[in-house]
Amino acid sequence: MASPVFSNAKEFKADPLLAQPTAADLERQYQAPAGTPGYVVEERMSYSGVINKTTGLGLLVIATGAVGYVVAGQSAIAYMMALGAGLVAFVLAMVATFQRNGANPVVVGLYGVAEGFFLGAITVGIEQSFNVPGAGLQALVATAITFLVCLALFRSGKVRYTKKLQKIFMVGAVSYLVFGLVNIGYLIFSDSAQGFGLYSNEVTIGGFTFPLGLAIGAIAILLACISLIGDFDFIENGVKSGQPKALEWTAAFGLIVTLVWLYIEFLRLIAIFASSRD
Repeated sequence: MASPVFSNAKEFKADPLLAQPTAADLERQYQAPAGTPGYVVEERMSYSGVINKTTGLGLLVIATGAVGYVVAGQSAIAYMMALGAGLVAFVLAMVATFQRNGANPVVVGLYGVAEGFFLGAITVGIEQSFNVPGAGLQALVATAITFLVCLALFRSGKVRYTKKLQKIFMVGAVSYLVFGLVNIGYLIFSDSAQGFGLYSNEVTIGGFTFPLGLAIGAIAILLACISLIGDFDFIENGVKSGQPKALEWTAAFGLIVTLVWLYIEFLRLIAIFASSRD
């Protein structure tokens, strides 16, 4: 399990035909007729194609995020528009995730526009509310660096999406989801004025007092990194098994979803850390 975009697509699962063959497998391949029709695809998925589409979609999110940042910083009405954009982005993400034969480029592009505007608006909102100017840029740089580090570790072979890592991610992701739901309930039904709810509550461990959000945020970032490793693994499987080129859009979309999650976690962590020092 990595990004739900990949977890839902069987095309990105490891192809058993690419595993180390046994003697029986080799015998069956030798006896099989030449050329298996089901594996002939005119245009195949490639790393360059995934990189180009991910870069384009990422730039689209950043560009529309800049628009959302500027507009929301000048108008309170823009925050309502941002909430609408966030809802639209969620719906489009669900559509793209469950589309047959890969994500539709138009749906993915519209998701990038809506998600970007939403991220830009909440970024300027957090910067102004918690008095942390530049938090968005810091979170963006941190996200980019983390992405490159995870990619380098995966390419080196030192970090792989093993069964053990998958189990750790599954338990961590479910636990974090439950915490998020509890936090939403806390924000709705409590009289707390803390902007991040339970994240802002202070805890004391070993004589050190710090916001709970710092620890939870660090764990969430680690989970997002594991998700990135899983995304790379799924993409590698798709390329090696010769999946259709159209699935490059699904791969790009899945990566962007994980990067958006990572950006939000960094943004919140920076804001909580800055407010704890005041």
